[in-house]
Amino acid sequence: MTTSAHPDQTADPTKQDAVPSWAHLVTPTPIQTEHPVPAHVAIIMDGNGRWAKERGLPRLTGHERGTDNIRRITSAAVEAGVSYLTLWAFSTENWRRPREEVEGIIRILGMCLVRDVDELHRQGVQLRHIGDLDGLPDEMRDQIHAAIELTQHNDRIVLTLAFNYGGRSEMIRAIRALVATGVAPEEITEDAIASHLYTAGMPDPDLIIRTSGEHRISNFMVWQGAYSELFFTNTYWPDFGPEHLREAVDDYSQRERRFGHVAALTAPSQ
Repeated sequence: MTTSAHPDQTADPTKQDAVPSWAHLVTPTPIQTEHPVPAHVAIIMDGNGRWAKERGLPRLTGHERGTDNIRRITSAAVEAGVSYLTLWAFSTENWRRPREEVEGIIRILGMCLVRDVDELHRQGVQLRHIGDLDGLPDEMRDQIHAAIELTQHNDRIVLTLAFNYGGRSEMIRAIRALVATGVAPEEITEDAIASHLYTAGMPDPDLIIRTSGEHRISNFMVWQGAYSELFFTNTYWPDFGPEHLREAVDDYSQRERRFGHVAALTAPSQ
């Protein structure tokens, strides 16, 4: 498969695919649990290449194993009571990798969509995409659109694949699109900007997980993750299993989210 050249990430938004709004789609009903469960979990799926290197395998084998893990973690998220799961599969910066690896990743993700979409549909998974589709081959764009259309009425969990996605380019695109509407400066609000993001109509992530031992978000959901809880694990993505997701969710449930407010004080006992 030959990839098309990736687009200028700051190009005119009116000449690119329209930013989708997901507000009209079916949304999952949160599962009631004893402890707080993040409604939206986003995962930076990192470490595929290092997983393969440590085993003396080609890097693309690591990406294949990482892609195979998507369905397993989606099922685990459903069991944990998560309503939205976002997985970062390919960043706008990943185009800088060797051409052979980039083409391989795109081929693997395309095969994953074709192979798994029917089973995900049967399991009630609603698929969405965030990122710039213009840089992708026509065949993969068609596969993404077909998967979204097929699963749009499912409501068990929303699985969003962030592919050809970068937080800063998303911000630039959103602001340009907003300015193009002729909005007055004083009318530019947080809600106005959020309505032009790829994630318009979706809740912000409550919990962002990064695998592989790195302790940064690397341009992922820089707007939406302003108040997200962060969880870092040394486990590489291909080895990240349901038990690791449960560990992250349990850790989240013990945290107190204040959003800038002061924690409620407990009156001293008499």
